[in-house]
Amino acid sequence: MRTTAGYRVPTLTAGTPTGAIPSVRSVLQWVYLGRVVVAIVVFVAAAFSFEAIEPATLVILAVAALLSVIVSTLSVWWSHIRAAAIGMTFLYAQAIFDLGLVTTVVHVTEGPDSQFPALYVLVIAVSAVLMPFASSLLITTLAGLLYLADIVWWHPVQLSVAVWLQIAVFVVVFAATGFIASRVRVAGAEREVLREEVRRLRLEAIDVLRNIRSGVLTVDPGGVVAYANPAAFDILGLTEASVVGYPLDQLVGERAPSLVTAIQDTQRSKRKAMRSEADVHLDERTFPIGVTTTSIDEEGGDDAPSVTAIFTDISDQKRIEELHLRTERREAVAELSASLAHEIKNPLASIRSSIEQLAAASRSDDDERFLLQLVLRESDRLSRLLSEFLDFSRVRVSTSRTVDLGEIAERGVQVVREHPDCSERVDIRVDRTPTQLVGDEDLLHRVVVNLVLNAVQAMSDGGQVTIEVRDARPEDLPLGVRLESAALMRVIDDGPGVPPELRDRLFEPFVTGRPGGSGLGLAIVQRAVQVHRGFVLVDSQPGAGTSVNVVIPSSGTSEVAA
Repeated sequence: MRTTAGYRVPTLTAGTPTGAIPSVRSVLQWVYLGRVVVAIVVFVAAAFSFEAIEPATLVILAVAALLSVIVSTLSVWWSHIRAAAIGMTFLYAQAIFDLGLVTTVVHVTEGPDSQFPALYVLVIAVSAVLMPFASSLLITTLAGLLYLADIVWWHPVQLSVAVWLQIAVFVVVFAATGFIASRVRVAGAEREVLREEVRRLRLEAIDVLRNIRSGVLTVDPGGVVAYANPAAFDILGLTEASVVGYPLDQLVGERAPSLVTAIQDTQRSKRKAMRSEADVHLDERTFPIGVTTTSIDEEGGDDAPSVTAIFTDISDQKRIEELHLRTERREAVAELSASLAHEIKNPLASIRSSIEQLAAASRSDDDERFLLQLVLRESDRLSRLLSEFLDFSRVRVSTSRTVDLGEIAERGVQVVREHPDCSERVDIRVDRTPTQLVGDEDLLHRVVVNLVLNAVQAMSDGGQVTIEVRDARPEDLPLGVRLESAALMRVIDDGPGVPPELRDRLFEPFVTGRPGGSGLGLAIVQRAVQVHRGFVLVDSQPGAGTSVNVVIPSSGTSEVAA
């Protein structure tokens, strides 16, 4: 037996019986044994009757017994010890030797009056089993000729009906055994083809189960794990040696109790398929998995069936679903922002104009002028906020052409370096390779500026910001997302990280952790990336910095697996 990924697979070798059909070597080993036994028994029987048998006959039988042992030994060495190929020459040699041995035994035991002509039948039957029809017919003919020659030439007697009946028996045995053997060979060939096909399909299934990214776990009726593929080990944080043959609840009862419950519910209900979600609790993280369980009740009895569970880490799918929901919410906020901005901006312009005229009046005293200037400043601030609302609502691709994302990143970094919030203690580096994509250059420029400026503003005490631009690799994409080609921009800082209370709401409008911020910068980034059919992922730990990954399809299309 050998074990593959937690599953015990029987190993088939050339000598392993595959059913009720004997192999050529199996038949030959009985031929060797029968040959030696017959020769020795006849010789021993003759030796005990030494006084009634001529010495020459005893010598012939002794030589025949010795030759049978020698030939059988050499044959065993060739066919079983050396395991050489068994061809027709080898089979012909075995059949001819056996015919010669039987003819010798029949001759020295009084020919037509011998008790051993039936041995010809065994030789004919064996040749019919091992050899093709024409070859076995030749052996049958040779057996008949040898028998007739012994009777006619060495024991001159008149051919009787009994002799011809024995010859007829030879032919009948040949015909019957040959027909049966041919049908057995056909059935054996079909069985071998079927066995090889089953073996091929099994190996393909094992290979598929070994390489798929979904975990597969089979539990027997007693709740003991019978099979687990490598993906199951990885998802559940187990080792191969600690899975197969152990109770499921002891293995994953603490780290995935919902998975155990789903499998037990399927066993109790005997439903063919059930779908659910579960959480896996490992030392370093907790993440959700999607579970599909199916029962295997072969006997249809009252006992609990075996259950197979297929499960996948759906953390990335959950994040993508959240992105979709956030997108819908942002669209609603954008429409509301645009409406409010238009409704407020015109009256605000009239108010500001009136305040300017009042401030210019000579009859205003110092206190009045101070209050008027305060109103003007707040009006300007409100106007800037309304402009940001409009920018947020107007994120649309206006011109689309082939651009180099690395060059856009370089120009965006130059703008951030001149910003008042960019401290001299912040080091901004760009690591880029030529990365082409089709998009709106102005929107992509705003993405770069907002992300880098956000990182710079989070590091008032100084630090380093690295912008990496290159083609995206498969490992950069979340599970379930397939892109033919994509550009990746990664903005990494070693700042304080995103506070836990803001992490899930980071891209929502008006959510900010910076005093005086509008909370629209990252919301604009995500909208700009999404109109390019891309996505933004954030990885941040308190005190360990933040990494923002922007992935945009180079061809402008993307696909999310179901």
